[in-house]
Amino acid sequence: ATRAKAFEAAAALEDGASEIDMTLPVGKWLDGDAGAVERDISAVVQALQGGALVKVILETAYFTPEQIAGACAIAEAAGADFVQTSTGYGPGGAKADDVRLMRAAVSDKIGVKAAGGIRDAEAARRLLEAGACRIGTSFAMAVAGGEG
Repeated sequence: ATRAKAFEAAAALEDGASEIDMTLPVGKWLDGDAGAVERDISAVVQALQGGALVKVILETAYFTPEQIAGACAIAEAAGADFVQTSTGYGPGGAKADDVRLMRAAVSDKIGVKAAGGIRDAEAARRLLEAGACRIGTSFAMAVAGGEG
């Protein structure tokens, strides 16, 4: 529920969080309820009152290119600081085409984070070249070129 997300974000801020990751309400977006999606993101942004960055995770594997671009525009309009490809738990993961699309759909005022399925330096390089400014991975050593 939106109020639970906003409450938990505010509590995390009080506990010292400087960044909050939230997942876009996938079901509402798939149902075409853009207003509910924007209200959900806005509630978290407002609960933080600028005290922490907000990253909105899209789970791009569930969406068409048009839905990805639209979700990015809504996230930016709602005050998000980043849009992110995936939690890493959904189907698929970060894809260069999705990152390119996301970067094109938002202004330079917000970042694009690629996350999900990034297991080596070459994959990270492709995503950075596509427009990501952050990489999220559980394989940091392999991505950095060390032992994995």
